[in-house]
Amino acid sequence: MSSGSPLVRGEKTTRRDQILAAAAELFARHGFHGVGIDEIGAAVGISGPALYRHFRSKDAMLGEMLTSISRYLLEGGRARVDEGGSPEEVLTGLVRFHVDFALSQPALITVQERNLANLSEPDRKEVRALQRRYVEVWVAALREAIPELDDTRARSAAHAVFGLMNSTPHSRHLPDDELADLLTDLALGALHAAV
Repeated sequence: MSSGSPLVRGEKTTRRDQILAAAAELFARHGFHGVGIDEIGAAVGISGPALYRHFRSKDAMLGEMLTSISRYLLEGGRARVDEGGSPEEVLTGLVRFHVDFALSQPALITVQERNLANLSEPDRKEVRALQRRYVEVWVAALREAIPELDDTRARSAAHAVFGLMNSTPHSRHLPDDELADLLTDLALGALHAAV
């Protein structure tokens, strides 16, 4: 699952992407340890052992899944900053980007939330490093938009707002467009209340 993965961006899918998408749904529903290789294979219409032509193990699937979404978020966050605009427009762009991701990929949000500890040590280190860099994109944007915030408070505010936006797999009570607007307004309000 590369940063251009259809699992994230809606582009043309490969067999590998189909497997990762099916695995994400199953891991989100039943947990990493509650899903066998045969179940993942059945979800994409192949035998479990045939998955080994695409991934060396179920652990490798999880590693690729979580490192890829972390890379996607970092690259997407940087792209929103690079688009420019006023500091408030940049901040709003970051919030919209993350909200759109959370609404379109609830299974990935759930898998990341529940299964980070199941990653191999190298994959866990890579995911954590990518996540820290993504947070720092937000810290810089927050400091530009709300100069009264120091780094520590901006970092804390970013983490708190991620929790709000990432709550969407657990609380889909509105149509996606209304929920996107609500989450954006709530996130921006919370960030501006951080001073």
